[in-house]
Formats: sequence, structure tokens, C-alpha cells
Amino acid sequence: MIARQHSARPHSASRSSVRPFVATLAVAAALSGCGAVDRLANIGQAPEMSRIEDPTRNAGYQPVTMPMPAPVVATRQANSLWQEGSRAFFKDQRASDIGDIITVVVSINDSAAVDNATTRSRANSDAAQLGGLFGFENNLADVFPEGVTGDNLLDLGSTTSNVGSGTVDRGEEINLRVAGVITQKLPNGNMVVYGRQEVRVNFEVREVVVGGVIRAADITSSNTISYDQMAEARISYGGRGQITDVQQPRLGSQVLDVIMPF
Repeated sequence: MIARQHSARPHSASRSSVRPFVATLAVAAALSGCGAVDRLANIGQAPEMSRIEDPTRNAGYQPVTMPMPAPVVATRQANSLWQEGSRAFFKDQRASDIGDIITVVVSINDSAAVDNATTRSRANSDAAQLGGLFGFENNLADVFPEGVTGDNLLDLGSTTSNVGSGTVDRGEEINLRVAGVITQKLPNGNMVVYGRQEVRVNFEVREVVVGGVIRAADITSSNTISYDQMAEARISYGGRGQITDVQQPRLGSQVLDVIMPF
């Protein structure tokens, strides 16, 4: 009986030592949220790429609504092969209807440098003397603190100084081409384009998303359009994977950055 009690003690001690470790893992998993669970499940695997889907069926998709002029009805002139609004006698191969593909050219080379400095200084000095007060100027010491006379009754001075400086130095360069799809055709002939591209290299996925409203007249003969000809343009260039995960601070650090007052 003594031997049994002696053999059971190490077993119970090992259980007591494991419980804090399990509790620590549970707390860490709860603090990190579902993202940690997904990362643990995908250890050693490349990040999955998104499926090709109809963008109009996404949960967050909203059709574009903008002020539109009255539509113009195309008419043909008698004894003429030309139709109003046409750009060629033959069928135009450029994107013109929902589902057509168009290439969006993004070439951004932007830089900004602003240097501003402000200096302000101001000095004030005021003095007031009381040479005579109906003969009571010699009795000022009875009313005011000792040492007050008519010559030094009021003497004020102030000096302010403010120096401020600011510098902005920004530069960015992006060059890429993304094939998009016409998702809407507005009443005035403008079209809504949406394009998404994903490229996976090893364990990192680079994602490019473009979208906006374009004019049919701005589409080139090679069926391309520049990003600066897109109204309400939205361009996103980012990624996900092991490198992006390492570059992001942990959730605990992000929480501390928000709540710490210093």
C-alpha cells in the first residue's frame, strides 16, 4: 500500500505541472483570435489563392449609382452607312459590354516634398505712474504693499516666442498591368470595371485589385486604359503569407499601442 501511494505521487505531480502549460496555451490562443488558429493549421503549407468568382455576387459588392444625363437614342441617316456614336464601320473589338475584358495600366511615379518653417516673436512692456492723487499719493503704502510709490505703481512686461517647422518627403512608384472585367454599363455609356490579380511566389501571395468608372472613348485601340482616366479609382496592392505575417506586429502589441497613454 505504501508503494502504491509512492508511485501515484509523481503521476499527480506531472498532471499539476502540465495544467499551467495547457492553460497558458489556451489563453494565448484566445488572445490571438482565429487568425492564430488558421496560421497553426497552415504551417508548412503555401497560402491558398482565392477562387475566381463573379464580383457582383460578393457580400460587400454594391452597384455604382451616379448622376446620369438623359440617354441619347442612336439614329441612322437615310442612304448612309454611318451610325451616330460609332467609331468605325466595322465591329469594335474594344470592351463595350458587361463581361468584356479590358487591361488597366497602372503607372504611378509620385513624389511630394514640403518644407515649412514658422517663427513668431512678440514683446510687450507697459508702465503706469501716479505722480499726484489729490495729495494722497504719499499714503499709497497704507493701501498697497510696502514699497509702492507713485513712480512704480504699475509696470507690466510680457514676451512670447513660437517656432514651428514641418517636413514632408514622400515618394512611391508602382508599375503594373491588370486585366479587369466590365461589371456594369451606366445609362450614359460609362462602364464600371473591376479587376483582381493574385501571384503566389513560394509562401507569399501578392494581390492587386483595381476598380473604377471609365469612358468608352478613353479605351485605346489595344483595349487598354490608364488608371488616371478612371473616375472613383480604387487601387490596392498588398499581399499575405509568411513575409507579411512577420512584418505585422502581434495582436498584443497592437492593443498596447492603442491603449497605452505614453
